[in-house]
Amino acid sequence: MPKLTDYVKMAADEYVRDRGSTELDARWIAEFFQDSGVQDAYPHQDLIAFADMVQKEPNREEERATKKAAFHLDKMIRRIRFPPKT
Repeated sequence: MPKLTDYVKMAADEYVRDRGSTELDARWIAEFFQDSGVQDAYPHQDLIAFADMVQKEPNREEERATKKAAFHLDKMIRRIRFPPKT
């Protein structure tokens, strides 16, 4: 049986891939919760808490990507050598 965090990552990846958005749709997550087996594997798991966990995953990935892009841009800018002003 997959761990709950595996279901969370699966849901987040599938949602972003299918919808191209990081804002989670309530109907979509409810269908995933029921159809993917989360409800059967974790009968005491609350749908709203699961949706919150799934929503955090794309937000984390987006934040990481932003930081990584900023780091690489800063690195590129520091490599550029401007000619001395005369």
